Amino acid sequence: MARPVWAWRRLCLSLLFVFIYCAPGVNLLPGGYINYNLVHSWADKLGLELFTLGDFITRRKEVQESFKEAKVVTRQGGTLVEIMAKEVEMMMDLKVSAVRRIMDTAENTALTHQNDMADKMFSYYNAKEMAEPGEPTPPPPTTPPDMDDQIGEPLIYVPPKVLVLEPRPEFHNASVNFSVSSVHVPVNVYDRASDVIKAIQWSENLDQIFRDNYKNDPSLSWQFFGSSTGFMRQFPASKWKKDVPVDLYDCRLRSWYMEAATSPKDIVILMDTSGSMLGQRLDIAKHVVNTILDTLGTNDFVNILTFDKEVKPIVGCFEDTLIQANLGNIRELKEGIESIKPTSIANYTAALTRAFEMLEETKISSRGAQCNQAIMIIGDGAPETNQEVFQLYNWRDPPYRPVRVFTYLIGKEVANWDDIRWMACENQGYYVHLSDTAEVREMVLNYIPVMARPLVLGRHHHPVIWTQVYADLEETKLSDHLWDIKQCEEQKADVLEFRRVHFDMLQASEMHKREYRRMKETWNQPVDSNVYQFMTTVSMPIYDRRENALINLTTDINPAAKINLQVTKIANILGVAGTDVPINEIKKLLSPFMLGVNGYAFIVTNNGYVLFHPDFRPIFQGYILKPAYNSVDMVEVELLDDDRIARSFNPVLLTIRDSIINQSTGSKWMLVKNHFDEMKRVARVKRQYFWTAIKNTPFTLVITYPERYGVSRMEPRTEQDIHRTYITGKNIRSFFDGKRWKIHPDWLFCKQTNKTFRTPETELLYFVDRMSEPGWHWPSSRSAMPPEHAAAIFSNNASTGRHSSINEKERYHSINASTGRHSSINEKERYYCDRQLMQSLVFDARVTKWFSNNISFNARDKDDNRHEFKQRFGITVAFLATHSGLTRWHEFHTNMAEQPGVGESFGQNNKRAIDEIWYKRAVDQYFVHKESFVYSVPFDAGEGGQEIIVTASNAIFHNESSKSAPAAVVGFQFQHSALYKLFHNITGNACAVDDKDCYILDNNGFVIISTRVHETGRFFGEINGAIMMRLVEEEVYKRVIVYDYQAVCFEPKTDVNASNISTAGCDHIALKHSLEYHLAVNETFSCFKHAREFNRVRPQSCISRHANESHIKLCGKGCTIYANLMLLLLSHVLSRLL
Repeated sequence: MARPVWAWRRLCLSLLFVFIYCAPGVNLLPGGYINYNLVHSWADKLGLELFTLGDFITRRKEVQESFKEAKVVTRQGGTLVEIMAKEVEMMMDLKVSAVRRIMDTAENTALTHQNDMADKMFSYYNAKEMAEPGEPTPPPPTTPPDMDDQIGEPLIYVPPKVLVLEPRPEFHNASVNFSVSSVHVPVNVYDRASDVIKAIQWSENLDQIFRDNYKNDPSLSWQFFGSSTGFMRQFPASKWKKDVPVDLYDCRLRSWYMEAATSPKDIVILMDTSGSMLGQRLDIAKHVVNTILDTLGTNDFVNILTFDKEVKPIVGCFEDTLIQANLGNIRELKEGIESIKPTSIANYTAALTRAFEMLEETKISSRGAQCNQAIMIIGDGAPETNQEVFQLYNWRDPPYRPVRVFTYLIGKEVANWDDIRWMACENQGYYVHLSDTAEVREMVLNYIPVMARPLVLGRHHHPVIWTQVYADLEETKLSDHLWDIKQCEEQKADVLEFRRVHFDMLQASEMHKREYRRMKETWNQPVDSNVYQFMTTVSMPIYDRRENALINLTTDINPAAKINLQVTKIANILGVAGTDVPINEIKKLLSPFMLGVNGYAFIVTNNGYVLFHPDFRPIFQGYILKPAYNSVDMVEVELLDDDRIARSFNPVLLTIRDSIINQSTGSKWMLVKNHFDEMKRVARVKRQYFWTAIKNTPFTLVITYPERYGVSRMEPRTEQDIHRTYITGKNIRSFFDGKRWKIHPDWLFCKQTNKTFRTPETELLYFVDRMSEPGWHWPSSRSAMPPEHAAAIFSNNASTGRHSSINEKERYHSINASTGRHSSINEKERYYCDRQLMQSLVFDARVTKWFSNNISFNARDKDDNRHEFKQRFGITVAFLATHSGLTRWHEFHTNMAEQPGVGESFGQNNKRAIDEIWYKRAVDQYFVHKESFVYSVPFDAGEGGQEIIVTASNAIFHNESSKSAPAAVVGFQFQHSALYKLFHNITGNACAVDDKDCYILDNNGFVIISTRVHETGRFFGEINGAIMMRLVEEEVYKRVIVYDYQAVCFEPKTDVNASNISTAGCDHIALKHSLEYHLAVNETFSCFKHAREFNRVRPQSCISRHANESHIKLCGKGCTIYANLMLLLLSHVLSRLL
């Protein structure tokens, strides 16, 4: 049996030549035998040809010479993280300031309009019904409106209002109007109900403060007021998206509303599963539990216990403990609810005892939310009050009740309603009676204002809430809907293919292609995507400032029962005010330019979850949100290079995590594994980490950069300052002549807050021109000072006689319109420029101006050696990217006329400078061998029939004394067919025989050249696993295991073998390892994670009790506030007497 014979040789020190043949003893070339020396000579010759080509075509020596005037300075990580955190803090203070003004205006407006009568014909801009000019509107009904069964009144028709809308890029290209706000009303809320339409009426007065906020801070995103009645008023006005089959949105179920309206809470849900809970009762009960779960967030903790004769957890492994209410755990609980089977009789005593003990143990052990606690009982009636249980656990410190009790009575015909109502009323809770699934959401949400009572009674304290990252998706359940659609589309495609090719589709090759194509879709986990906009939201609760109201306190659930009107103390929450902060806007404040290539910043919440991170991948299949996309822990993305098994995290990393979530300041070196390029490559790097708190938020900022080349950076000398350049008479605009240049689209070079530009390059040129004008000055900060801060400074200065500093004045005048102290400044002055970044960009543009000059090759340039290279190698583009985000290129044309599209395509696809893969790989390769290029082809290059383009790049470092820093990367792109031709010319016919295989591999094991073109771009381990393993044994490559903790796992079908190995890292291999956890019987992955949960820090906002709450008598159904004018006047008089 023939034994494979193989030889290898490194060429260019970033490529590997592999030769394999299967006929030992046979001469493969006429007159000679192939041996190692011959393979070495091929590799050396090909390597020399390629390096000479790259050196000459990129003019790398001239580029290096261009940067000799710059200096190299030490990067101070501790100082950098403090500066960046301060910038983010100032920006967030601005957003908090805007929300505080909305809150204050709303409370005052509601109090002022408390005696207004509800106008049921009031016309407002309904986000789902309003029309644009020329858009058809539905005709008014010609028959009398139907009666509404729930309210007993005719349905009211009000024609939709017309509004002009204009697309704005700062609002994700949504069409908006900045004159007014629009109102979204959920499908389960009747907008003409008295309490709803009255709130819509008075809240229209918020439009003025919305406009003022936007005028003071044009970087503001959506501003909104979410009412406790269910509607949401949003500014600027826009039409509600109708790209989903059903409008599921309800602002009261969003995290920004729930977390602001209630302090963090521990909740035990008791679900009656006795034999009487069958049919519709069970359906209603499940709906109640699911709705309660939807109201919880990552700062809440929960568990569900079912009870009949016995008390059991809905998920077995969650027994006797509360779990964090993140998306993954909530999903686990909801799945558990579906398996409920009613039986036997209900033991309320055992259930209540178990719940109280669980909550008490949680508080004693300092776990859970450590704030509010509640028990929620869902059943069809209790046989007794169980007063002795409440006396034992909940009435130890009267009148305070540490655990609130909420009861949900299920069923149309129930007899034992008084006992279950008593449980709620005597334990500072709330009782509701549910007989239909349609009323579940509204009734469940009644618990929110009850939990909010201590907050409202405090009156003056309005906690500031920052949410975890989330996507601008109406409802997270839509992800499951999109997944179902995806599965249906795949099944349909399979059926259509079978009709076309019949049983040929069952051939092994066809099945492999289909499986590979779908696996590629699974790997499609974009970090940056236009499908969703990710954001955090800052919000504050809005309180009803009234203290008393006339209430119907009847205890009978019968609607015909006698009305019992009394003036009682109230503590109502009117709603929540908030504004969105897009994650991309936060990223722009973090000066990625200052962190350099392969440096990055990320933010961690009090729960240890990342707000954003370069490895945060919330999407899979290109457009579907992952089930637990926003609960990615920092230890799951910062992967230490310690070869530990899955989820066995290094104690050093956990110690750093604890320091970060406790908002300490610190720094640490760590050896980590950084993967990139769709997780197909990995680098083993020693990195420095620095972190510090973002004050007045639950967030901590972390920055990190590599030790090898991150400790130093390059910057222009003082004499190369922009203004000095102007003084010498040089035209800076001329440094940016032509169209063959781009700047990093995500970096904040300069920003005009009241003006938009077609491209980042257009905006840059606008500021380059402005810098030459008299009176130009550099702003002191990206973010202006909040108006109340500015007013306080000037008020304090006036009282002390101190003069304001220049910086204070600059920042004050940038926002003084809201303080009322001075007239608004010139709109032209509302801008920011990053001075260091602009200085470096202009310097780089000046010293590299020569690079992108138009170079055209044609037949008459026979004496030009570059024309020869063009003809021989099919070179299309030579390019240069600098550390300041500037990318230049020039195209190579075969005739006098320029070939359109070549340069444009490169400029559109390769404009991110230091964030491009070819830039990062070239800088890493510099430390393997300075005089070498790295090469790559698309991973799917062999699948298409088009010309394959090869990209080659080389790093340029600038050295000064003992320090060096990456200045730029040069490179070129050329046709793969020309490379293959050169390869064939060097090897002759040795690789043209069927029993021999020749390969050129890159430093990660991907095929650059193969005698079978369809293998180009694939990982060599998939082609020949045995030889790949041999290369690992010979230490040509090294296996590096990388765990993807964000993966969406599917049922494994095959074992991991050599052909599954995926590459990563310079001279390394990474194994895309399926995480095989050893789970116990009936244990789920959520249980596995819960047993190994990490530390977290409780939010600072916790108000769980107030001395006056015992005076509030509202505790159940039938308690309606009568807005009659006379009754309100009576309430007002009595409140004054009290």
